[in-house]
Amino acid sequence: MILLSTAYLAPIHYYAKLFASDEVMIEQMDHYVKQTYRNRCVIAAPDGPLALTIPTVKPDTEKAPVRDIRISDHGNWRHLHWNALVSAYNHTPYFEYYRDDFAPFYEEKRYTFLVDYNEALMQLVCDLIDLHPKVVRSSFYRPQAPQGVEDYRERIHPKLPFHEADATFRSVPYYQVFQERLGFLPNLSIVDLLFNMGPESLIVLQQSLLAK
Repeated sequence: MILLSTAYLAPIHYYAKLFASDEVMIEQMDHYVKQTYRNRCVIAAPDGPLALTIPTVKPDTEKAPVRDIRISDHGNWRHLHWNALVSAYNHTPYFEYYRDDFAPFYEEKRYTFLVDYNEALMQLVCDLIDLHPKVVRSSFYRPQAPQGVEDYRERIHPKLPFHEADATFRSVPYYQVFQERLGFLPNLSIVDLLFNMGPESLIVLQQSLLAK
């Protein structure tokens, strides 16, 4: 089992851990912290890496658990995120193939809570990639993971280089549509891998894992 934070279209590192694990516990009882993958993903835009952030409603208390964090409609973010995804990936080999799976999350569906939105997107991605981990949510906060459980809640973090955080993960290069101009951009959101590589995404995740 591994312990992960909730994440919005999480990076490849996160999905490599899902691939390697039979059972995953998603932390929902920790205190909400900004500037993490909980409400942010990074994609390959035409001009370079672009962070997409879901605005959230300011909680009533400073130490609100993640499960209580509500999504804000501020700034028409769904429209902006979808336009950014279309602009970044419209010319990738598989965007048109998966487009109709993702569009409802930005054009039709409405989720009140961030954890529910993140989980629904994660389940979609897992289905498309053919990943089938058993996923449960935490029922109380554990400062330290139980014995035998690997804790990646804070190790998969936008401010922590992945090669320093985890010796069992490596970024495997794959085709990216803007690679000639930008070079290969490692450990982006899982949608970058999915839209560029399609069914071969599973192979890249497998190759990303190093023996301990």
